[in-house]
Amino acid sequence: MTAVLKMLPLSLLAAGLAVAPAWAAETRFANWGQIAAAMETTLNQAYQVYLRAENEAAKNLVSEAYFKYYEKEGFERTVMSYISGKRGATVEYRFAVIQQMMGEGRPPKEVRASLDELISWLREDARQLDGGGVDDSPLAVFLQALTIVLREGFEAILVIAAIAAYLNRSGLKRQVRVVYGSGLAAVGVSFLAAIAFQRLFGLSGADQEILEGLTMLLAAVVLFWVSNWMFAKAQAEAWRQYIEGQVQAAVAAGSSFGLAAAAFLAVFREGAETILFYQALIVNAPGQSAMIWAGLGTGGAALAVIFFIVQKGARRLPIKPFFLGASLLMYVMAIAFMGGGVMELQAGGLVGVTALEFIPTVTLLGLYPTLETLIPQAALLALAVFSTFHLRRRARRR
Repeated sequence: MTAVLKMLPLSLLAAGLAVAPAWAAETRFANWGQIAAAMETTLNQAYQVYLRAENEAAKNLVSEAYFKYYEKEGFERTVMSYISGKRGATVEYRFAVIQQMMGEGRPPKEVRASLDELISWLREDARQLDGGGVDDSPLAVFLQALTIVLREGFEAILVIAAIAAYLNRSGLKRQVRVVYGSGLAAVGVSFLAAIAFQRLFGLSGADQEILEGLTMLLAAVVLFWVSNWMFAKAQAEAWRQYIEGQVQAAVAAGSSFGLAAAAFLAVFREGAETILFYQALIVNAPGQSAMIWAGLGTGGAALAVIFFIVQKGARRLPIKPFFLGASLLMYVMAIAFMGGGVMELQAGGLVGVTALEFIPTVTLLGLYPTLETLIPQAALLALAVFSTFHLRRRARRR
């Protein structure tokens, strides 16, 4: 049964990709340079409107350049896949910064300079993609498909493996099925959400960004709670008291819901994005479906091996290192999700942008050069430090 549960998410994703070409976005442009030119035209129009002091109309045109071309035409995801995730995040951030500048009524020279830099980035990326940056050879497509599933699935696998290992070590093996079921459900919901975004609900690009951002923030809260809970059980004595106190029933009724929610959100966080990345790959590599399937299958098998190794290794580790390691992993993921979630809300126009140019962009850690992303991350980090000292002090008193 366990083996079946592990393989079902991959099967569902495969089924989703089988119909993906039917709802994949169709481009009316011959190359990336044409898309960049369309964005440049719209951005220049936005500047002319801004010069007439029509700030909101100018901001709307910048939004149109981002959502209608950069996002909808697959430019963003192709850049993230073939150039770098950092580059995609940097460009996305610049769109938001320009909107913020226009909203604040900044001097036209400053707005023009920021627009010119953004346009130069778009041109450069288009040249790279059109000039061989997108390698559509069978090997390149295979490696790209493999990289997508490994990159997007690794974090989710680590979370699920850590939670499953905890439940196995607690003697709550029945609850492992609940966690696997949550991960399975998340894959199905991810696929349905991806379809819904594209066809059913007609959500605007901004609404999609906001929904994804709220999902990431919720995932950050749940992961933080689970990591804090695991850290509290790191001491062997605390663990012994936890088991001897017959709290398994409470875990089965209450805490297991939190663990299942963490598994669900970790998978859902990556699921819809994975499908959208494959959608872009299918569109950009016509006739290479065999290599895409091979990359997906190989990546899924590799994730299964990673899951097996992590789970087996966790069972052999002493209690304290295992719980501390799992807790630290989830703390880091919670902080990264917090930054990424706020960034998505900024892209959707729900949260403002206060630029901090001296801060580097590190997408893996959810680190972005804005005050709005750093404040909640700093608060979460401070809360983690406070919680750590509090739990240690309470452990010493026992």
